[in-house]
Amino acid sequence: MSIYHYPLRFTFKITTLANDFVARDALGTPIFYAREKLLALRDQIKIYRDESKSELLYELISNKIIDFQQTFTITNTEGRTIGKVRRKSLRSLWKSTFKLMDAEDNHDFTIEEKNPFVKFWDSLFDGIPILGGLSGYILNPTYHLHDHNGQVLYEIRKEPSFFGRKFMVNKLTSLPIDEERLVLSIALMVLVERYRG
Repeated sequence: MSIYHYPLRFTFKITTLANDFVARDALGTPIFYAREKLLALRDQIKIYRDESKSELLYELISNKIIDFQQTFTITNTEGRTIGKVRRKSLRSLWKSTFKLMDAEDNHDFTIEEKNPFVKFWDSLFDGIPILGGLSGYILNPTYHLHDHNGQVLYEIRKEPSFFGRKFMVNKLTSLPIDEERLVLSIALMVLVERYRG
């Protein structure tokens, strides 16, 4: 049984300088608030219960200062490692790819961009005045989270909007999976990929 009511919607705030969003379930109930820490030596993302930031749930901290095969470790408030997410920077020029690992560093899931041509055209139009501003309504990437057998478990879709504000997350399986870790990994991917499309 799912711990969330799908689809989930991640909506970024445009009234703050931070890279942050509120995650809500299909009923519109907030499930967490994600905020990237600014001016930190290493990339750091904090997941709170809500926007009041009174209750910290998780931290996602990068292992490196330089973004090259960057790995984020997901920990809970007791300091226990939930899992890890490694961004494959070399392939990211063509297709965004994130390797998901469990607490013992076993690679068990992958998030990949469904259509790499969207990234190509987005990069091409990004620097063109007017057209670049409209790309958020035209070039919206879709990502799949799949297991080692290639079975797609989640679909993450960027929805048309200015400023890259909205993402929708659909669960496509009824199999028992570690939803907590997978949704946190998707949240990280969305923060990294927000400005695409």
